[in-house]
Amino acid sequence: MGVEPGMILISVNGTPVQDVLDYRFLMYDSHVDVTIRDFDGNDTVLEIDKDPDEDFGVEFETPFMDDYRRCANRCIFCFIDQMPKGMRRTLYFKDDDARLSFLQGNYVTLTNMSDDDVERICRLKMEPINISVHTADPELRCRMLGNPKAGESLKKLDVFKEKGIVMNGQIVLCKGWNDGAKLNETLETLEKYRPEMQSVSVVPVGLTKFREGLTELEAFGREDAEKVIAQIERHAHFVYASDEWFLLAGKEIPEADYYDGYPQIENGVGMLRSLYDEVIDSIGTRTTTPVPVVPGTTTPVPAVPRRPVVSVACGMLFAPFMKKIAEKIPDYDIRIYAIRNEFFGEGVTVSGLLTGRDLLKQLQGKELGERLLITVNMLRSGETVLLDDIKVSELEKKLKVPVVVTGQSGYDLADAIRGETAGQDFTGRQVYET
Repeated sequence: MGVEPGMILISVNGTPVQDVLDYRFLMYDSHVDVTIRDFDGNDTVLEIDKDPDEDFGVEFETPFMDDYRRCANRCIFCFIDQMPKGMRRTLYFKDDDARLSFLQGNYVTLTNMSDDDVERICRLKMEPINISVHTADPELRCRMLGNPKAGESLKKLDVFKEKGIVMNGQIVLCKGWNDGAKLNETLETLEKYRPEMQSVSVVPVGLTKFREGLTELEAFGREDAEKVIAQIERHAHFVYASDEWFLLAGKEIPEADYYDGYPQIENGVGMLRSLYDEVIDSIGTRTTTPVPVVPGTTTPVPAVPRRPVVSVACGMLFAPFMKKIAEKIPDYDIRIYAIRNEFFGEGVTVSGLLTGRDLLKQLQGKELGERLLITVNMLRSGETVLLDDIKVSELEKKLKVPVVVTGQSGYDLADAIRGETAGQDFTGRQVYET
């Protein structure tokens, strides 16, 4: 239709477009009039008939058609404040943008959201909106978020409930701050926002070794985890414990029905159960390789076929569970390597925060077999680059083994173990990490 890179989108159906949310909302009609401004400043109206779920086939200079909103808080638990210097610039960006909540599932604190923003969310039905609540105590919330507006911003929950906007809540639990009686108080308060508030997750604070000058925080232990799980279970089918709590408490990961369809799986709630069940399902849909027979007979060859060796590198917390999964996959000798996070500190135990240098240091000289598997969560979005800018190709060269990046599902993991991932394209971190 003559649209070229560098031209400007002015309006859709006569309505100016502020950002990608306006664009998506206005594009939902089956007939749209799109005004485009060319290089000479002339406006042309394109009349387009299409399916309601289609746009008209363009990409914009930035995914939002606008700048991302930075966080205005100084949270006592902020992970970015706990990162060392010298990493790539985008890793230090603190987002607190309701549009990322709608488009990517990010959690927002509501502190930099104006009344106009709230009205727009309600008008465009930008739902679900994911909210970092942390505590229902306004004064405590101000102290935890380091923002005098943090308590007052909780009133926006009332507006969203009144307008019927679907919400999800998140609580980052900090020992001695918002746990214990304060957690009970918060969960009781959030119950009042049902059914619009459809789920709440509780996750433990993540602590690195780079906390000099920051608020002193203590890691949770086994007994702490047991108490938190007991508190959460009083609000079953609404409040969910992240997987870390069960691993910390030494408890079995709950069955799938505990998670009610996994409303907070992207927040680490039920990810392990889903992974396990998907691997089992994948095994059930594949037949194992038949044992070869002696030519001209039906007698099996007596020699046992060699089981191919495949290795998996993962975080310390996940490794024992990964071993249980590996035991369920037939025909392969799967070696699980639990990687200590020496870069951020051994208190950080999740796979997504492992660096290339820790992988290289701890896997050198190990029997890695035919391929080494790592999760896409370790990589920059759209690229094969780890947190410390080491590339997957560098891992392959130095470890002398093909490195396979797996998706987040159990089906992806099972396929990667079997060497069936050719042509798959997985996306890693946030949109501003492109």
